Amino acid sequence: MSEAARQAAPPRFGMVIDLNSCVGCQTCTIACKHENDTPPGVQWRRVIDVELGQFPDVERLFLVTGCQHCAEPPCVPVCPTGATRQRADGLVTMDYDRCIGCGYCAVACPYQARTIAHEQNWYYGTPTAQEEQVAQKNRIGVANKCTFCVDRVDHGLAQGLTPGLDPEATPACANSCIATAIHFGDFADPGSNVSQLAGDGRAFQMHEELGTQPQIKYLYGLPESTPGRDRTADDVDDEALQDPDNPLAGQIQTFWDMRAAMNFTLGGMSTGLVVMAWLAHVAGFLPQEGLLAINLAAGAGMAVGLFFVFLEIARKFRFLYVLLRPQTSWMTRETYAVAIFYPTLLADVLWPSELLHLILAAAAAGFLYCQARILPAAKGIPAWRGPLMPWMLLATGLFEGAGLLAIAAGLFSGLAGAAPLAAGTGGVLAVINALLWHTYCTAAPTGGIGPLARNTLAAITLPLRLLGHGLPLLGFALFLALWPEQPVAAAAAGLLAGLGAVAGGVLWKFTVITKACHQQGFALPKVPRRGSGTRAAPARMGTVA
Repeated sequence: MSEAARQAAPPRFGMVIDLNSCVGCQTCTIACKHENDTPPGVQWRRVIDVELGQFPDVERLFLVTGCQHCAEPPCVPVCPTGATRQRADGLVTMDYDRCIGCGYCAVACPYQARTIAHEQNWYYGTPTAQEEQVAQKNRIGVANKCTFCVDRVDHGLAQGLTPGLDPEATPACANSCIATAIHFGDFADPGSNVSQLAGDGRAFQMHEELGTQPQIKYLYGLPESTPGRDRTADDVDDEALQDPDNPLAGQIQTFWDMRAAMNFTLGGMSTGLVVMAWLAHVAGFLPQEGLLAINLAAGAGMAVGLFFVFLEIARKFRFLYVLLRPQTSWMTRETYAVAIFYPTLLADVLWPSELLHLILAAAAAGFLYCQARILPAAKGIPAWRGPLMPWMLLATGLFEGAGLLAIAAGLFSGLAGAAPLAAGTGGVLAVINALLWHTYCTAAPTGGIGPLARNTLAAITLPLRLLGHGLPLLGFALFLALWPEQPVAAAAAGLLAGLGAVAGGVLWKFTVITKACHQQGFALPKVPRRGSGTRAAPARMGTVA
């Protein structure tokens, strides 16, 4: 690239953090809080204390964490409102006046960099004059994070200063670091301080395998000084990561709770029921009156799920902002499916027609598909982002729909004709769901799901196999064997099978969303060699191989 082209290209701001130099003093944390006036419990810049190995081969280091301002930030496309944006210089910013506090960006972040403060807290219970003066009320109830002190950077650039070299244009954490472990600059400039520091191959990007291209790079070795080494198995093995107090282990996310699980559960089974009922109607097993009744019941269940997710939103009066990002956010697309579903349902009740039945079923399928894509887009939760998750959610929604249709057919004589189709498809879906769950759990260790989450998944596997897969398969098989010679016994078998299908779906969805939802955690593929025993550094003088 020519000098003129380089100067015309936008900068790419980022950081280099030297693991050799950081002493864990937390000065950067305090400087960040002072600069950005974050409330109690909110830390945009954190330093975690990491101990590796087993005595006598041990090592201790300090890991500076925060928003990585990724080149491919997973938080940006998922945001349904456009509140999270990426500038031309790579900085990922927040529009606090547009954020609805849904938490989608927080579960999408693999670096635990986002927080949501739902109420204004004070350090001493009652506010001091200083706290009242600097309180940022527009940040309450919305996502917030490190911005690389974007106001300082922009002000400095306007003054002709160089971020990373001139203190007035440099983030507060880098300015304050007493050990000069935090460096800020322009990675697009090969001559910048950060490019030079990271240019000799002794730096790594955290979770590089996720494709986010984080713009914080960690130095683990210094030429002719402290060397680096590969992480070994006894540094952080499964046993160590089963300790929830281990700072590298991912903690359970708290952004999406039972309210989100209710939406995934009720929304998935309700839309699955609409699709299955439409199939039964098209196949001639379900009269139009029965189809309309089922669709109304499914619409009511779906509405309850949507109400729960509405309760999840912190800034409820901004809920219409969720419509602003259909080009990338599956949450927005799900909302558009809702906007099609309910007017179509009303029109179909008033003026029933085969075309409206089809449109309604298509809107329900679209809603179910969007739900199936919402969780995998949350890259920050390993148990959610696996390649099988969309198929599991789709298959479970249809399976629950078949189960609900079987229950309805067993309880209401006018719907009994739909029972054979529900049993036939339900049996096939029981096998599919069992295979998907088995493959998902088997692939969990190599798919990045940590031991804490795997333990939680293992705890429900046997009940899920018996209740959610085995009982429906057996019940639907019995139904087909008994129907139509023994209609009462067949209906009872179908009813039990349907209850099992629904119960199994509820069990695994609630578990995955609220219990096996550990965040990505932190990783150290390379570390400095500066401990004791085999971790001890060689002589500092002279050339280090």
